[in-house]
Amino acid sequence: MPAALRGGSRSQARPRAKAPTSAAPRPRQPKPKVAYATGKLRAARGMGLSPRQALAAAAIVLILTASVALATGGRAGRLAAATVAHVHQTTGSMGFRLAAVHVKGATPMSTPDILKAAGLQKGTPVLGVDLDAIRQRVEAVGWIKQARVIRLLPDTLVIAVVERGQLAVWQSGGRSVVIDGSGRVIPEADARRFPSLPLIVGAGANEQAPQILPAVAQRPRLMARLEALVRVDGRRWDLRMKDGSLVQLPAMGEEEALIQLEQLDQRTRILELGFERIDLRNPDMVAVRLRDAALPGQLVAGGA
Repeated sequence: MPAALRGGSRSQARPRAKAPTSAAPRPRQPKPKVAYATGKLRAARGMGLSPRQALAAAAIVLILTASVALATGGRAGRLAAATVAHVHQTTGSMGFRLAAVHVKGATPMSTPDILKAAGLQKGTPVLGVDLDAIRQRVEAVGWIKQARVIRLLPDTLVIAVVERGQLAVWQSGGRSVVIDGSGRVIPEADARRFPSLPLIVGAGANEQAPQILPAVAQRPRLMARLEALVRVDGRRWDLRMKDGSLVQLPAMGEEEALIQLEQLDQRTRILELGFERIDLRNPDMVAVRLRDAALPGQLVAGGA
C-alpha cells in the first residue's frame, strides 16, 4: 500500500526563477568613411605597395564612397566630399603633389598670361586639381583659341593650347590694339611689339579687315609699300602708301579693283614711279593723278 502522507497532498515544487532578460545589444557604429579611406591608404603603404598601387586603392575607396553618397542622400554626400579631400591630402603626402607645369603650343609672349590664368601653385595635391576649371580660365585669355589640360602622375600638369593668329594692329580713337583673324581684340597683346603686322585705321575697321587683308597680302609689291588701310565712312577702304600716296578702293568689288591696280602696275610700274592718287572707285575707269602732273587728274579708260 502506498504510504500515507501527513498534511494532505504532495507539496508542489517551486518553479525556477527565470533568468533575467539580457539588454538588447547596441548596434555597431559604422566607422567614418574618411578614417576608413585614409586607413586603407596607410595600410597599402604598410604592405609595401607602390604609390601607384596605393593610388588605385584610393580610387576604389572613392568609388565606393560615391556610391554610398548617391544611395543615402546629402549627409553621405558631405561625407564623400570630406573623404575626397582627405584622400587628396594623403596621396599628396605620398608624392602626388604638383611639381611642374608644361605649356605646349604657346609663344613666349603668351606663356606668362596662360600660367597666370591657370593659377596653379607648386605643392598642390595633383589629384585635387580641377582640370576643367583650369581649361576654362586659360581659354578666357585673349591669346588662346583652344586649350587642353592633362594630368601626368605623379606630379605634372600639361597645358596644351592653340593660339589665335595675329592679323593686324587696329588703330581707332587714339588707341592701338592687336586683332586676330576674326577681328577680335587680343587684350594682352602690346601693339608696339608687332611692327610687322598691317595697320588698319578707323571705326569698324577690325570687323572688315579679315575680308580685305588676305587679298592685299597676295600682292607682295603692293604690300611692301603699304603703310595703312583706312576705313572710310564705314563703307570702303583707302590704301595709304608709305610715300604718302593714296589708292581709293570701291565699296563693292574690292578684289576686282585690286586686279586693275595690279595690271596697271605690270604695264607702267606705277607703284615704283610714284603717284599722288589712284581712284579705283569707278569699275569702268581708273583715275590716276601723278605727282608731277600739270593737270588736276589723268584718266585711264578701262584700266589701261
